[in-house]
Amino acid sequence: MASTGHDRQWQLNRLNFEGHWCGTSRWYERNTDGRLDLERAAVEIPGTCYAISFSDPDTGLWDGSGLRFAPQGRRRLPLSRASYNQAGQCWQFRGVAGQSSLAVDAGKPRFGHELNFFAGRARSMLVLLYEPCGSLWRLQTLGVVPFRCSLAAVVDPERPPRGDARQHLAELEGWPGQIERLLPGQWPAEDPEPQACEPFRTAAFRNGNPVAGFDDGLLCSLPELLPAGAFQLQVGCRLSEGCFDQLSLGYDSEQRLTAWERRRFQRS
Repeated sequence: MASTGHDRQWQLNRLNFEGHWCGTSRWYERNTDGRLDLERAAVEIPGTCYAISFSDPDTGLWDGSGLRFAPQGRRRLPLSRASYNQAGQCWQFRGVAGQSSLAVDAGKPRFGHELNFFAGRARSMLVLLYEPCGSLWRLQTLGVVPFRCSLAAVVDPERPPRGDARQHLAELEGWPGQIERLLPGQWPAEDPEPQACEPFRTAAFRNGNPVAGFDDGLLCSLPELLPAGAFQLQVGCRLSEGCFDQLSLGYDSEQRLTAWERRRFQRS
């Protein structure tokens, strides 16, 4: 059992991410006329790999190659329990994890998120990057990587291919679900107990925003322009034929992150 919430988040970081993850990364960006093209990737990198290892319970190494925004596409970062998540931007549920900007900050060049959904030894990653556009923030770049762990002893079942997002959502309508919640800076020493939530509703997932679908059954509902006040970001992943994980990020009227909410919907 973890002695503190920080320790439990570190343990989950290791449980979720340890492995040698490789896949083709695809980066979708705005074209010359300013339209965000989510059908054709502007950049494709077939050899993206994240090797994440731990030499002992308190120390590890993140070794990345084929990276989009690193010099020569490489970066190595030491990992340690003592220094983990000092900025409070990393968050871990068992099987869903990532890092998020805690607020929309005019003093920073980007408002960004990395979200990962794990199923067996498959890891489906989505990166969202908003940049300033006049007085608002515009979704500029979206990255997708269907990672697989090369250290896995068995091959995981095939994941859903890219398909029509509306069709995927229609199939989920009415599925019962459970919710877990994390609050920024408030890390529980024990995993949150899932609570029953409302069944899946397409309208609630879309929340008036356009939806898009990608490899591995990744789905997202995102405002292209962030409003001046409160907003939500919705991302999900069809982990199997009968299971869909959804992550909701809620920002208040001051555009500060209020909670990460993980919902798991399963076909009854």
